[in-house]
Amino acid sequence: MSQTVDRALSILPLLAEGPADLGQVADRLGVHKSTALRLLRTLLEHGLVFRQSDQRYRLGARLFALAQEAVENLDVREIAHPHLLALNEKCGHTVHLAVYEEQEVVYIDKVESRYPVRMYSRIGKPVAITVAAVAKLLLSDFPEAERRAITEKLDYPTYTSRSTPNAAAFMRELEKVREQGWATDLGGHEESINCIGAPIRGADGRVVAAMSVSAPNVVVTAEELLTLLPLVRRTADAISREYSGAVPEAKADARADSKTTPLKEA
Repeated sequence: MSQTVDRALSILPLLAEGPADLGQVADRLGVHKSTALRLLRTLLEHGLVFRQSDQRYRLGARLFALAQEAVENLDVREIAHPHLLALNEKCGHTVHLAVYEEQEVVYIDKVESRYPVRMYSRIGKPVAITVAAVAKLLLSDFPEAERRAITEKLDYPTYTSRSTPNAAAFMRELEKVREQGWATDLGGHEESINCIGAPIRGADGRVVAAMSVSAPNVVVTAEELLTLLPLVRRTADAISREYSGAVPEAKADARADSKTTPLKEA
């Protein structure tokens, strides 16, 4: 039964590449045409595939409807929270999760530092958008024209000597973040607080949220905090995989092998 389910599900990524006829599906699965037809008929009955007038099969409308419904019901905070807790357990510093909403970047989750020196930040509070690492990550993912429009409307408060001074400097910083895939705030909002962050992406590759680790200088230096960047990025990647519903790596490897090594007929 599990092999039958696996074969049926293997048809969906094949049809995502474009319409395919019965012979192509059978060849990809490494099964007889009668087996492939039985699987296709089951998917057809559930609306997951559609048979065209040329007898080729493509993905069905119900599959797209289910995908859209699933995306609308995803809660990035619920998915991310266990990962944020695990990261906090490993490093001990404050961990934040943020999203872009109505022209503001807002914290939607926070795990407190284990150290006695705490950060003044709270869930639901907008961040300092021109300096915060999470804000840079979220805004850097926008198309250039939209990025420029946003940056030109912002005010640029001088929180510290390291604060972003103007729109041109912010655009350059966003381009840098976009290229490297991570961001920092090294004393830009508060002289004594440093922060590193990484993006969380959806199935389409777009940034849906951003997470960060922050710590005061009295606990850890900026250089020491930056050594945690690989751990922060791995955590963000793990959240992204779970949020986007990506196939686990071991399973993905098995599927790749099945394309070159046909499954034996049951």
